Amino acid sequence: MSGADAPSPFLAQTVRAQDGCRLFVRDYRPVAPPPGDRPPGDRPVVLCLGGVARTSADFHDLAQRLAAQGWRVVAPDYRGRGRSARSAPRRYRPEVYLEDLRHIRVALGLGPAVVIGSSLGGLLGCALGVAAPGALKGLVMNDIGPDVSLGGLGRVVDYIKAAPSYADWDDAAAAMRDLMPDLNPGPGETAGEDDWRRVAEATFRREADGRLHPMWDPAIAESMGTDAAIPDLWPLFRSARRAPALAIRGGKSDILSAETLQRMQAAHPLLSALTLPHKGHTPTLDEPESLAAIEALLARVAGASDTR
Repeated sequence: MSGADAPSPFLAQTVRAQDGCRLFVRDYRPVAPPPGDRPPGDRPVVLCLGGVARTSADFHDLAQRLAAQGWRVVAPDYRGRGRSARSAPRRYRPEVYLEDLRHIRVALGLGPAVVIGSSLGGLLGCALGVAAPGALKGLVMNDIGPDVSLGGLGRVVDYIKAAPSYADWDDAAAAMRDLMPDLNPGPGETAGEDDWRRVAEATFRREADGRLHPMWDPAIAESMGTDAAIPDLWPLFRSARRAPALAIRGGKSDILSAETLQRMQAAHPLLSALTLPHKGHTPTLDEPESLAAIEALLARVAGASDTR
């Protein structure tokens, strides 16, 4: 079978939000039965939620790996990102994203979920536990916590607002490396050219002018001004304390500090923590340590589900 004829590893789903915004969703169905005698439908779905300017493509390799282990994995593009439609700038707000997730869960018939959330996605995972009590069965918070560094947030806002374009993939990959030298998107201590190219391909797309443009609406930055006070996020985090959880931190992160991670462990009795010394914001979750920790968390959740 040629590459052009090969089936897609996921179902491309489209969901209409309450205001009519078209939301794109990757739906990876299990390609192998889970261990044991229980059917796949008895397991929670794995819901992958990306960072504020990221897309579902970030989770492609992880999703295929988990689908091969019997998990259904769903990864949406937020409005204004990736293949989802753009929206009025005033609609780029966390409460709207949470409502969009509710529509996605209803439209696709999703029940309880384990959320794997990078940056913003981790906070939305906590919020899901508040908005839908009982729905959150597990949580991975990838380089995010209840205290967010304003310096790191300012860097993210400036990056989104600039929305640079590039002539070719080599230029785009080099720019990503220069803008985020601490990211280190490789699975080891040092990222190679292929790693940076992979990040670029998940960040940009070629548009009508022939140039590579980012897969986000620059208007997203309008609702992220760093001069506004960040609300107290600790109650939101503590609301998820009944679900098994994992916090992953990049050792070079300018978003999640080591001190905040220690406070998170003290506040959440079911939280395990992993720090990746050579990573910045955010780890790409293809690191061997991250994969082992995520699979250990999912095993805990599956075990709890199997003993109900």
